[in-house]
Amino acid sequence: MDAYLLDWANLLLRWAHVIFAIAWIGSSFYFVFLDNSLTEPTDPELLEKGVGGELWALHGGGFYHPQKYKVAPRKLPDHLHWFYWESYTTWLSGFTLFTVLYLFNANTFLIDKNVHDWPAAAAVAAALGFFVVCWIVYDLICRAFGQRKGGDLIVGAGILVFVVFAAWLACHLFAGRAAFLLVGAMLATTMSANVFFWIIPGQRKVVAQLRAGEKVDPIHGWRAKQRSVHNTYFTLPVIVAMLSNHYGWLYEGPRNWIVLVLLMLAGALIRHSFVARHKALVQGKRVPWEHAAAGAALIAVLVVWLAPAPPSAAEQAAAAKPVHFAEVQAIIGQRCVMCHNAAVQNKGIELDRPELIHQHAQQIYQQAAVLKLMPFNNATQITEAERNVIKRWYESGARAD
Repeated sequence: MDAYLLDWANLLLRWAHVIFAIAWIGSSFYFVFLDNSLTEPTDPELLEKGVGGELWALHGGGFYHPQKYKVAPRKLPDHLHWFYWESYTTWLSGFTLFTVLYLFNANTFLIDKNVHDWPAAAAVAAALGFFVVCWIVYDLICRAFGQRKGGDLIVGAGILVFVVFAAWLACHLFAGRAAFLLVGAMLATTMSANVFFWIIPGQRKVVAQLRAGEKVDPIHGWRAKQRSVHNTYFTLPVIVAMLSNHYGWLYEGPRNWIVLVLLMLAGALIRHSFVARHKALVQGKRVPWEHAAAGAALIAVLVVWLAPAPPSAAEQAAAAKPVHFAEVQAIIGQRCVMCHNAAVQNKGIELDRPELIHQHAQQIYQQAAVLKLMPFNNATQITEAERNVIKRWYESGARAD
């Protein structure tokens, strides 16, 4: 029953996390698009009001006319909508899910003894340390270089170097699946920290100065926009890191940290292409699709690099021979039954009898031979040759003899 309730907690937390993330990333994408698509108004009334940019849009059968003030309206409305709960609920639900699945089950999900054999408490502390250290390093880079001439490039380079180091370190400390997720969660934590420590406090100071009739310090708006733009560049790298845990062939290799870095860099380049596109369309300039092309090229490099090697002559000869059920049963007995038996039945699957192996043949094939997600973290050290035996057995009709 405990495992059953844990599965429900997993489902509901994951569902809520995805919903909140859609709301947050959706609003981030929209406001970055809006900010880069505004045109200077020509209406004297709007200029008199202090409007610095406007956009006419059509959506869902209605016309919309969003406007952005150069600083603020002369009189603040009584009601202001603040965009922060999208961020906070995304982080809270994600961290809770990470805690339930990885931190409370560190020996199973966080630690791969073939990567680094260490106590669960140390692994948990190190994982939490990634969140804290990433925010501190990122914030120091922004403080030190963000306001200098050419600061955006320096900040971007500094963040890239740190992420590469963090990916390398995580993949040498944690199980591959956990390492990919941890680096994504690390950046997601930094995104939410930007909202909590800089964007919302800066906006509150601006509102307080306006209500007090004081001159508004423009640094608050500048910093909020800088951190907001950084957040939008983090989105696609974070998403691909979160999705990666469904694809064992991404994180199981010996150079998995390079795979993660290239995937995240591809996402950042593609996102930059769309951000630059918004500006180019308003300014009547050429859309710089080369950034998206570079991101796609990186993905193409990964597709070629991670492609399975063509079978050798010996493997081709072996593939021509029929696989008997006794071979498959022996592999499953050694590699799978310890977690899928009458007493344990992980995910409700039992594999300790021949009829049950045949009943779950398709799932065994998908999880062990195609996706290579099982055994989890390859805890039982199944070999590629053994995966291939399962693959050949299933594809030849899952014979019973």
